[in-house]
Amino acid sequence: MALYVMKFGGSSVGTTERMQHVARRIVEKKEQGHKCVVVVSAMGDTTDDLIDQAKRLNDTPPVREMDMLLTTGEQMSVALLSIAIHQYGHEAVSYTGWQAGFRTDETHGRARILDIQAERVLQALDDNQIVIVAGFQGMTNAGEITTLGRGGSDTTAVALAAAIKADVCEIYTDVDGIYSTDPRIVRCARKLNEISYDEMLELAHLGAAVLHPRAVEYAKHNNVCLVVRSSFNHNEGTYVKEEAVMEQGVVVSGIAYDKNVARISIIGVPDEPGVLATVFGALANEQIDVDIIVQSGVQRGEADFSFTTALSDRERALQVIEKLHSSLPYREVTFNDVALVKVSIVGAGMVSHPGVAAKMFEVISKIGVSIKMVSTSEIKVSCVIEADRLQEVISELHTSFGLDALEEVVVGGPKDRR
Repeated sequence: MALYVMKFGGSSVGTTERMQHVARRIVEKKEQGHKCVVVVSAMGDTTDDLIDQAKRLNDTPPVREMDMLLTTGEQMSVALLSIAIHQYGHEAVSYTGWQAGFRTDETHGRARILDIQAERVLQALDDNQIVIVAGFQGMTNAGEITTLGRGGSDTTAVALAAAIKADVCEIYTDVDGIYSTDPRIVRCARKLNEISYDEMLELAHLGAAVLHPRAVEYAKHNNVCLVVRSSFNHNEGTYVKEEAVMEQGVVVSGIAYDKNVARISIIGVPDEPGVLATVFGALANEQIDVDIIVQSGVQRGEADFSFTTALSDRERALQVIEKLHSSLPYREVTFNDVALVKVSIVGAGMVSHPGVAAKMFEVISKIGVSIKMVSTSEIKVSCVIEADRLQEVISELHTSFGLDALEEVVVGGPKDRR
């Protein structure tokens, strides 16, 4: 007998028929003799619908009230799933995030978990009940309801698995596991049987949407046995673990891409100590994440530098830089007027194989695509390129690094977003 945490996203429970399918899957696990804790997202487009309703009333709704509103989606899901499980003759109990013991900081919309007081969950398991927990939510010590932000249900599941010492945390999605790249772009993408925490963390940060980085970080820190598998079949999934077995000859494990990229350049900055600290300190104070930073050579006492940030943060970043102009004289600020994308190769085998970056650059240049910016680490190389050739670039890289599978992937359905 094992203790499982099973997480199902919004598309997995998007209709009553899918809800029944998930209920049967959980009951099947219970009837095998296992204990089950299930984390669930809001059904289908419920969250988007709630956001639309709020914005029809107020263009800038208060963040506290948005948390109060959005958490109702998950509460509906857990109650309906519990009702469905009872239909199959098993006892189930549904809990909100705070009833399950999730305590967070006070940052509405993107709260971080501080503690999980899981006694109520453990007691329900001792009473032979299936426990259904609302993902994406918690409560502050002052009693304020909070949401965990993007990827919150993944994080809920992994954090809860760590707190109750679950044997396995299963993340159910619309494909059979983690692939060498997005199977919607490359149909011959290869399913990975195993991947290391570090590789998965890089892929998640670089745009792979199957797992959220915070969930992977939590799994790595707490050594949670994490499995990504399909909610539509019973095929073996992908195990995310400390040390994954690397296939012989495979240097690159996966290719990720991120379309949410903006490049900003500040031209003619005084070549003085503290300039970069001033700019990036001001951006950090506004909670604007910066990714790649490149500084050019100094001429006549002035330097130019460029950086990337999320496209959704571009206007805020430009406003921050404009406010600095009086204290930090620069000649001009420019930003990309064409769509950019960041393409990244990831693999633990890259550490011991020189020339991987050069091969990536060669593949991209042979297609006739210009590389705008580059970033590297021990296990990844990222290139910023124009977005119009994305599919061709990924496909060529995938083939060149020997990642193509013999059979094409059949994608099961819409991707779970939380």
